[in-house]
Amino acid sequence: MRYILIGRGKMGRLIQETARAAGDEIEAAFGRDGLDRLGKLGRVADVVIDFSRPEALPEICSYVRRTGTPLLSGTTGFTAGQLRQLEGLGSAAPVLWAANFSLGMAVLYRALAEVSGVLKPDFDIELTETHHNQKEDAPSGSAKLLLEAIDPRHEARLVYGREGNTGRRGKDEIGVHALRGGTVAGTHTVHFFGPDEELEFTHRAASRQIFVNGALHMARLLPGKPNGTYDLQKILFGE
Repeated sequence: MRYILIGRGKMGRLIQETARAAGDEIEAAFGRDGLDRLGKLGRVADVVIDFSRPEALPEICSYVRRTGTPLLSGTTGFTAGQLRQLEGLGSAAPVLWAANFSLGMAVLYRALAEVSGVLKPDFDIELTETHHNQKEDAPSGSAKLLLEAIDPRHEARLVYGREGNTGRRGKDEIGVHALRGGTVAGTHTVHFFGPDEELEFTHRAASRQIFVNGALHMARLLPGKPNGTYDLQKILFGE
């Protein structure tokens, strides 16, 4: 496989090392500086892999529309408008965006989508997420992904932390709490608190390598797919 890599942070560097170790070719790699050079490239790769920042999206969209190169993006922190841009890009190429590329997280999403409707009438739901002290966005993209599984119709009122005399918890609330510290790769727990019982779903990432392995696995599946927007659920479970 031949890749163009966008992003030279920890994830970008690890993707580059892992891809090369597997015998893949890195045709070009761009960081924050020099991304304008992407506009001078033709279609030189099988997939563009983006683990950068939301500000890079205009250059990436322009390149994908011009060349039709499939795009896999794991960038988080997008606004709703930017996510619509990504979705619209599916008219020009196969586009896969996910906030988390681990297989375990994809299965957790599916499990939450199955059970949340059954539990919501009688259980209070809280979500906690923990990441390293260098993470800039909160809540994490993975936390937002899990919220979509729990509340796909956006009927709940999201409460981001609590302070002071907040009054009793409302039945329509979902509490969302972000912890930051150390070198934690990512821990996400969804708590269901019911009458006299509790149920928790937790996913722990021991290292960033699981996200890299998942991203490269999915990147190999993109070439040849029809133009359109994809997520892990569509690819893994045919939905």
